[in-house]
Amino acid sequence: MKYFLFVYLTMVSGLSLVAFAIYGFDKRRARSGGRRVAERRLHLLAWLGGWPGALLAQTTFRHKTQKPVFRIVCWLAAVLHLALIAGVIYLASR
Repeated sequence: MKYFLFVYLTMVSGLSLVAFAIYGFDKRRARSGGRRVAERRLHLLAWLGGWPGALLAQTTFRHKTQKPVFRIVCWLAAVLHLALIAGVIYLASR
């Protein structure tokens, strides 16, 4: 159980840093008119575990905040990951 949580938290931390950086990069590109990062890639980062960084970046950079469907998909990734952790903790405590 502790090993799983350590690996999971390490993965989430790393992917969150990557997601935060890519959101910042995409916001800069949006302002300058450069080539953008595909929304599909931003969602993939959130679903793979970078959801904390993605949600923080949306707030920090005010990026993708006007697209409700985009935000819903990011929050669904967060809820799924939190449910996964809750399920693992529940099963481990039985």
